[in-house]
Amino acid sequence: MANLTVYGTPVSTYVRTVRLLLEESSADYALKEIGIFNGENQSAEYLAKNPFGKVPTLEIDGEVIYETSAITDYLDTVVAHNKFSPANPLERARMRQIIAIIDSYLYPNAILTIVIQRVIVPTQGGKTDENKVKNAVAPAKTAAEAIESLTVGSPYLLGSELSIPDFYLIPIFIYLSQTPEFDVITTQTPKLRTWWDEVSKLPSVKKVCG
Repeated sequence: MANLTVYGTPVSTYVRTVRLLLEESSADYALKEIGIFNGENQSAEYLAKNPFGKVPTLEIDGEVIYETSAITDYLDTVVAHNKFSPANPLERARMRQIIAIIDSYLYPNAILTIVIQRVIVPTQGGKTDENKVKNAVAPAKTAAEAIESLTVGSPYLLGSELSIPDFYLIPIFIYLSQTPEFDVITTQTPKLRTWWDEVSKLPSVKKVCG
C-alpha cells in the first residue's frame, strides 16, 4: 500500500472531506498539520507542494496532488476502488452537480461568511457583521434547496451508500449547525435534515469532526 500523507489544518472543511473518505476506506494515512492561521501554508516548503498555499494537499510515495476534487477522485479510485462514486452516468453527474453547488454556492456563503462571522469573529474579539450574514442567508438557502432537489436521501445523498458528496457536505453542516441561520437555511430541506441526523452519528464523523 502506498504511503499517504494529508497536509492540512484539521479544522478545514476540505481537509475533513479528504479524511472522511480515508476513514471510511479504513486507509492507513498520516496527517501532517499545516497551519493556515499562522502562515505555515505560505512557507517555501509547503508552497513547493502546493503553489497556491491551500489545504489539503496529498502526498503519495513522493507524488503530490492538490485540489480536493482531484484528491478525492484519486483516493476513491485507488484506495476505495470506486466505492464512493456511482457507476451510473446520470448518478455520477448528480454527484458532480452536488459537489459543484457546494464549492461554488454553499461554501462561500455558509462557511466563508456565516460561520466566519457568527463563530470565528466573536472568538477573536470582533463583532459579527450582521449585514454580511443577512446577505449570505438567501444564497446559502438556495444552494441547500438545490442539493435537496438532487438528494435521494435513503439515508445518504445519493442513496443507501456513502458517496463523495456526503464527505463534502458533512463538514459544512458541522459548522453551519452551530449558527442560528442553520434552521432558516434548511427549513425547506427535510431530506437534508434527516440525512444530517443520520450522518452526524457516524464514527468517522465523530473522529474527524469531533
